[in-house]
Amino acid sequence: MAPCMHAAWLQVSSGTAVVRAVFKDPNGAFIAGGATVARSGCWSMLKGGMTAFASGPGELFFEADGRVDIWVDSVSLQPFSFPEWEEHRRLSAGKARRSVVKVVARAADGVPLPNANVSVKLLRPGFPFGNAMTKEILDIPAYEQWFASRFTVASFENEMKWYSTEWMENHEDYTVADAMLRLAQKHGIAVRGHNVLWDTNDTQVSWVKPLDAQRLKAALQKRISSVVSRYAGKVIAWDVVNENLHGQFFESRLGRNASSEVYQRVARIDRTARLFMNEFGTLEEPLDAAAISSKYVAKLKQIRSYPGNRGIKLAVGLESHFGTPNIPYMRATLDMLAQLRVPIWLTEVDVGPKGAPYVPVYLEEVLREGYGHPNVEGMVMWAAWHAQGCWVMCLTDNNFNNLPAGDRVDKLIAEWRAHPEGATMDANGVTELDLVHGEYNFTVTHPSLGSPAVRTLTVDASSSAVEHTIDIKV
Repeated sequence: MAPCMHAAWLQVSSGTAVVRAVFKDPNGAFIAGGATVARSGCWSMLKGGMTAFASGPGELFFEADGRVDIWVDSVSLQPFSFPEWEEHRRLSAGKARRSVVKVVARAADGVPLPNANVSVKLLRPGFPFGNAMTKEILDIPAYEQWFASRFTVASFENEMKWYSTEWMENHEDYTVADAMLRLAQKHGIAVRGHNVLWDTNDTQVSWVKPLDAQRLKAALQKRISSVVSRYAGKVIAWDVVNENLHGQFFESRLGRNASSEVYQRVARIDRTARLFMNEFGTLEEPLDAAAISSKYVAKLKQIRSYPGNRGIKLAVGLESHFGTPNIPYMRATLDMLAQLRVPIWLTEVDVGPKGAPYVPVYLEEVLREGYGHPNVEGMVMWAAWHAQGCWVMCLTDNNFNNLPAGDRVDKLIAEWRAHPEGATMDANGVTELDLVHGEYNFTVTHPSLGSPAVRTLTVDASSSAVEHTIDIKV
């Protein structure tokens, strides 16, 4: 049993086709390894992965969804042992999420403070990690305390969506979303705007579905102006046209460029937020032909290339609703999406019933893989609490005591926030600290000081190249 990543260059004899890589393991089981859109006349890369649960000879097949010949070149297979995989992930996380920082303590006259003591306290971790939030948090202090003590970012599960804020035409109500935003702000929790529009048929408000093109366009523009103007500068991101690889509600009625135009309108109103293309299946399902990474890349490039969109702040949103995770495929897909050179977030991470009874184990694996990938800039779980039960994954019981999945999350939070709590400077007033990225209070004590000196510094990816000086005025 071992993880394996693979890559190959593909062409087809005519037109285009979705070509899939499928492994046959020694026990005769077929394992999906990935897919891409292949074309005639040019080469396309298929990069994927799988985990084999048996040892011995295996076979790799390429199959297309049309009547074409498949040309394959430069096939590579890279097997790993599990210790090798985990070590690579650990080293990658350390490089991406931590920096060795040189700290210098000097008195007001610039003279170093030899053998000074410095204590270090993390105020806010630099890597955004959060969860979905529900309106019940407004009335349950235990829920509020549990959430605020763990997470630095939130997505409202339903409360900001169109069907929640304008259930009846021209009757808007943002009361609940406003209250949730105030609660998040009170605790310094950043909020993702979820969502402006949703592109699947079954998620539309009932009064929207029968509108003709002219009235639909007017309603769409009103919705964008209303929600984005209200929360511009107050949210860090927008899921702009949710799931528009699987859905075509607006494109089918308003034309091929409907989504691109929506992004443009949102960007004009909110110039600070990241605009996410939020999609499921891309990271989770190697054979979801609608959402494979090559189609995701093509769609985002279409949005970016639309006239007037070149400079908008796009981002990749991967919902990450897993059953049994294919971790090597996950890593390969993140590698492929990194070519877009925009921020990547896992936006709705959970492990559903197909993963039972291994939900805590699978959840930890997914979160570790996301945290360890250098191009992932944040993660939000989709484990919003409801008294009647969570959508597919709960972290706590109804008294907000952790379930096993919640314990795994707490273990990761503690690990990702771990840092040295203090050190003694050398004779030159210098020390080096290996710190997770984030905002810190540094407190320096020295016999020459009347009282401890406290300075706040941010440690990030650039910090290793900088000498951080704490100047002490005496």
